[in-house]
Amino acid sequence: MATTSTADSYDDTVTEIEETLGMVPGFFGGMNRDGLVDEWPTFKRMTLGETAIPAKYKELINLAVAANLKCPYCVHFHRAAAKLHGATDEELTELSFLAGYTSRYSSMLHAQAYDLDTFESEVEQIGTHLQSHLAADD
Repeated sequence: MATTSTADSYDDTVTEIEETLGMVPGFFGGMNRDGLVDEWPTFKRMTLGETAIPAKYKELINLAVAANLKCPYCVHFHRAAAKLHGATDEELTELSFLAGYTSRYSSMLHAQAYDLDTFESEVEQIGTHLQSHLAADD
């Protein structure tokens, strides 16, 4: 039984990246050969492929995370990808607010040392209340 050598797998991976992206980005070149061979299929599937989350929403989520990480590489990539998948300027503006809003409340809750069990109970109560209003509107 013939096995594929790491070199063959690496060369095939590089060829596939080039065919898919039109080039091999330099950061992929910074990975070791086995790492790239292992990483590319997941990157391709989760970043470029169809998943349960539509591409535009996936990129908006990734952009919000990137903004909180304060990673200029990730912000640049995911903002461009979100636009590529149809994100509007209005959606990107709203996202910039929401990305900061979540961290703001997280900071406040942590600074207060707010009891997590109390918070979870309150969220459940609010959810029940909102659900009853949604049901009444139907």
